[in-house]
Amino acid sequence: MWLRDLLFWWLARPVQTRTLSVDGRKRTYLVHLPPKYDPHKPVPVVLALHAAMMNGRIMAWLSGLHKKSDEAGFIVVYPNGTGTRSAFTWNAGNCCGSAFQTGVDDVAFIRAVLDDLTQTFPVDTRRVYGTGLSNGAMMAYRLASELSDRFAAIAVVAGTMATDRCEPKRPVPMLHFHGTNDEYIPFGGGKGVKSVSGTNFYSVDHSIRAWVKANGCNEEPITEELPEQANDGTRVVKKTYGGGKDGAEVVLVVIEGGGHTWPGRPLPERSLGKVTANVSANDLMWEFFEKHPMKEPTGDGPQTSSAPHTM
Repeated sequence: MWLRDLLFWWLARPVQTRTLSVDGRKRTYLVHLPPKYDPHKPVPVVLALHAAMMNGRIMAWLSGLHKKSDEAGFIVVYPNGTGTRSAFTWNAGNCCGSAFQTGVDDVAFIRAVLDDLTQTFPVDTRRVYGTGLSNGAMMAYRLASELSDRFAAIAVVAGTMATDRCEPKRPVPMLHFHGTNDEYIPFGGGKGVKSVSGTNFYSVDHSIRAWVKANGCNEEPITEELPEQANDGTRVVKKTYGGGKDGAEVVLVVIEGGGHTWPGRPLPERSLGKVTANVSANDLMWEFFEKHPMKEPTGDGPQTSSAPHTM
């Protein structure tokens, strides 16, 4: 399946590669337009951030979001981080690589991407969403905090907050997928046994608690086990923290037995751990995004939030 998808990706590349200059750096991002794209109608956007040592093209193939884009009719955007050749990273807070070490302002870059998009395409600014994998997930968490006025909702995969606290200007609905057997960014935090960065990662619990507080959600979740679709050694438990300000919620999807992987997208690299076939990250996140367009704030905004983390 992955070989077929890789071939499909190289035959169906993004329509455009766009170039920007941000802080004296040449930066690029890729744009995939759905087949039924209408330049005269407002279109939702999903911005997808690659993992460390990857790039936008690899993220497109790995996540398969271009297929979901074609099906649902949203524009999907794959920004490139910084680094050498095509092995890029994001400065997400306390990780990763040269982007973190040299203090690259990736928040400014993503802001510029969104500005360029809205000037070039008929973007529905109430339906701009973000997602990411691993280091890209950490960056998505940072964007939710620092660009909460631009993103309606965020969904992250196999990555935790890379900051001690979050400071959104408005509630940002949050969806988080994480495998309990992730050996790169451990569910409970700390240094992953297969991590190459040596980062002492924050835990999933730290991330969820910080955003539950920031969004004003209920501290106790509604827990449900999702139906088994495949006998693959994984089990999926969904925890929903509802009752947030302006309808915001925080949803944690725990992949019991899952690794450092994108749910529903098989990979040839076994060292990343098990991929669950019991849930599709793409289907669930688009359902979540559709539920959460940006709303006008009602009442006081969310408070600065930090949470104790497990290491």
